[in-house]
Formats: sequence, structure tokens, C-alpha cells
Amino acid sequence: MHIKVGDTELLMRAAEPGDDDFILSLVPRFVDFELPPGRKRPVVADGIRRDLLKHLEEPRPGSFLLIAETDDGSAAGFLHLQLVTDYFSGKMNCHISDIAVATQWDGRGLGRALLDYAEAFAREHRCERLTLGAFPGNARALAVYQAAGYHTDMLRLAKPL
Repeated sequence: MHIKVGDTELLMRAAEPGDDDFILSLVPRFVDFELPPGRKRPVVADGIRRDLLKHLEEPRPGSFLLIAETDDGSAAGFLHLQLVTDYFSGKMNCHISDIAVATQWDGRGLGRALLDYAEAFAREHRCERLTLGAFPGNARALAVYQAAGYHTDMLRLAKPL
């Protein structure tokens, strides 16, 4: 499937072993903002890296790592979707576990295009909801998510000990 970003068309394809370095190179983007109290940047980044490696090394049923690729074969961003059962309704949901774009694609609409792709994927899989999580200090991402129609569904509160 292809996605459109301005005048550019990108191919959405399943991640392959050769994509590991690209995907892992974007981990710093997941912590490039003010983190909540008690969250240390290296610890959060290492946790994200470990989770991505787990899914890259041992693909699981219901887990989909996808690459947005330009026509010259360059990776521009990635999306990690997981099909999960909703705790409350018992119905299928699609969860955006990870979404990131390469810095040269910032501000060009690729993030929004990836969200649109995730929504089409979720509808195709007959999901009841499309969910994602974000740290409150990630204002840039939150603005993109809210502009795409996402809203707060449940708050998770934490107290550092």
C-alpha cells in the first residue's frame, strides 16, 4: 500500500531484518522532550529499544512493524501496530505501539499520513478503537494526534517511589 505525503508517494511495507538499524536509530526521538518526574531519559530509551528489538527479532502474531519508504528505497519513518483485545469490551483494538519519522521528514505530514494508514489498517481489521500512548511532555506529537481526532480515553497516573 502507498501513502501520500504532499506530492510524494511512499510505500508502506513490512519491516525486514535490514531495517533494524533505521528503526533503532529513531529511538532518541521517543525521549526528545521533557519526561515526567522520575523518568530518566536513558532508562526510557533503553526500554523502548529492548521492546523494539524483541519485536524485530521474534515477530509475534498481531504485531506489525511497517516501514514508510521513498521510491529510491530510503526509509522515512516507521509504524508499529499491535492488535489487542479491549479490556472493557472484549473487542479487537489496534494499538499504535510506536510511530516515528526521520528528522528530515519533520513537518512534512508524514506523521499524519502514518496515523491515517494506522486507521485504515484498524478498520480493515475490524477494530473497535485505534489507541496510542504519549508522554504529556511530548507536545509536538500530542498536537498531531489531537489534530487527527485522538482524545484522552484514560489517564494513567504514576507516583515515583
